[in-house]
Amino acid sequence: MATPNIICANWDLDSTDCKKVGGYSCKNCYLVVYCGPNCQKSHWALHKIDCKSPLGKGTWNPDWSLENRKPAFVREGLGEKFGGKKYFWGNIPALDILQLGSNEGDDYGGQLHLLFAASGDLRNVAKTIAQIPSSYNQSVDVTMNDRDLDVVARNAIMLLIALVVDNIDEAIDCMIHVWYSALIRRSDLNILQQQIRPLIESVCEKIKNKAPGGLLGKTWTFGQRSLRLVLEKSSWDRLLFSMTIPEGLTAERANQIRTAVTLAKCRKDYRDRHLLFQTPSHRIAMNRFSEDGLLLPFGSRRYDFREPNPTFFQSTDTWPMYDNADPLHGWSSKEVEDSSSGPASADIYGKLFYYVRAVLRAFFLRLSGLQVSFRLFQVDASDLPDHLQDSSFSRIEVSNVADGGYLGLPRTIGLMVPLLQGPLINPHATLITLLMNAVDENTTNQDKIANSTLHSLTKRLLKYLPRKGMPTSSFDPEVIKFSIAREIVATYDHIFERLLQKFPSSEAAHLFGAAMKEKHTVIEKWPFRLKLRPGQPGAQEEFDRLLSGGVSGKERYVEWKRICT
Repeated sequence: MATPNIICANWDLDSTDCKKVGGYSCKNCYLVVYCGPNCQKSHWALHKIDCKSPLGKGTWNPDWSLENRKPAFVREGLGEKFGGKKYFWGNIPALDILQLGSNEGDDYGGQLHLLFAASGDLRNVAKTIAQIPSSYNQSVDVTMNDRDLDVVARNAIMLLIALVVDNIDEAIDCMIHVWYSALIRRSDLNILQQQIRPLIESVCEKIKNKAPGGLLGKTWTFGQRSLRLVLEKSSWDRLLFSMTIPEGLTAERANQIRTAVTLAKCRKDYRDRHLLFQTPSHRIAMNRFSEDGLLLPFGSRRYDFREPNPTFFQSTDTWPMYDNADPLHGWSSKEVEDSSSGPASADIYGKLFYYVRAVLRAFFLRLSGLQVSFRLFQVDASDLPDHLQDSSFSRIEVSNVADGGYLGLPRTIGLMVPLLQGPLINPHATLITLLMNAVDENTTNQDKIANSTLHSLTKRLLKYLPRKGMPTSSFDPEVIKFSIAREIVATYDHIFERLLQKFPSSEAAHLFGAAMKEKHTVIEKWPFRLKLRPGQPGAQEEFDRLLSGGVSGKERYVEWKRICT
C-alpha cells in the first residue's frame, strides 16, 4: 500500500489550518505529523495534552494497582458486558471467503454465488470482492442476511453509497464514516439524505397501503450492478428513519450519550485491563477513539464532524453498542500494523483508516469491472433456506451461528449444506463455519486445572513475558497480564476433538450429505493461534499482537463440503 499524504496536524478551531503535507512526526509519541518546526511549536499547546498523557508512559499502571484494590472485573467476572447489544462492527478479522486461486482457479469460467448467512457488517463482502482476481470476468451473485434490521439497514445504505455516488473518493470516505464514526460531516449527511434516502422513500410510498407483515422486495439496477433488498413493510419505514437524525439531537448530546458508555466510570478497570496490553502510543490513540468516536488519523482535524451519525443514533438517549466495541477487531491486526500511516508510525487508528480505505478502493475498482448482484435479507438464519434455492451457492459463510449458544453445529450443517453446490456442479464449493466459543463451551474444570499447572506452558510464556520481580498482590498488573496471556500460548486441539466426538463426521455425512474438509482451502483451522516459536524472528511481535488484539487464539474454523449430488 502506498504511503499516504498526511496533512500537517497544526489545526484548531480558532486559527487557520496548515494545509501542507506533514514530513516528520513528533518523536515522543509518533502519533502526529508536521510540515516543519514552526507548526510543531505552534501546535504544542494542544498536542502536549496527549503527548504528555500518563497513558503514554512506560511506567503507566492501572488505577486498581495505584489504589491497591481488587479490580471490578474480578468481582463481576470476565464475561460481564456493558452498553447496547448491537454488533455493528465485526469482532473477528475479515476474510476472503473465495480464495479463488486456491480453489476453482484464477481463470475459473463459472458464475460465483456467495452466501453470507449471518453477515454482520460489510467487511467479509468487501474483502472477498476486492480480492477477486482481475482474470475473472463472469458474474458474481452476493446474498447477505442478518437477523438484526439495523445491521441490514446499514449494509444496504453503504452498498447504495458504493453504487450511487460517482466520485470514488467521496464515496469511500463517506462509507468509512457511516461505518465507523459516531459523528459524520455535512457532506456525508447530504449523500445519505439527497442521494440514498430518495431511493428508499419511493419504495415506502409505493408500499404504504400494503399489509404490514409480508416481505416486500425492491431491486435497484445501476448498469451491470444491482441491489435487491427484501424487508417487511415496517422495516422499510425503519430503514428510511435510519437516515434521519433524531429531532433535537446535537453533536454535543450525541457525544455525551456515547461516552456515557465508552467512558463509563464503572468500567474503568475493564478499560485499564485492555490498555494494559497496549503500547504507550496505542493507549493514547485508543483513549482518543473512546473520547470522540471518529475513525481518523490522530492528527486530522475534527471540526467538520458535527452531525450525529443517524445509523447509530436511532433515539436521543441510547448508544447501541457495547463499551468495548472496536473497529480494530474486524480486521487483521498484522495487516493493519503493516499499513503505512506515514511518519506517524504509532497511529494505530490512522493505520486502520488507511487500511480500510485501501480495501474499499480495491472493492470499488473490482465492482466497476464485474457484473455483480447483491441480495439482502433480514430473517433468522434458520429461516433463510425458505427464501433460497438448494444447490446454488459456491461458498456459504455463517459466522459463528454454529456455536452452542446459537443454532449449534448439527442444525447449522443441516440447514446450510443443502444450499451448497454439489460436487458435480462445483467440487470446490465450501461451507465455512466459525466455532468462536466452542473451546470455552467445552472446557471442563479438569482442563482448567491442567492448564494452570502445566509447567511447560509456564516455561513457554516466560520467554514472552519474563518476570519483572515479585508481585505485590494477586491483582498486580503483571499477574493479571500473565494469567490472561497464559491462555494464548496454550493449545486446544484436545478440547475441540472432544466436541467433534459428539458430532462425528460420519454422522454428518449420513444425515446431511456433508463431510468436514480435512484440508482447508479458504481459511486455516486455527488462524489466530501463535505460529512461531519463542525466539524465532517475529515471534515476540506475533505474541504482542495476539495479546493486545480482539481474538483469543481459541477460534476454530471448520470447512465442509457436500458429498452428494
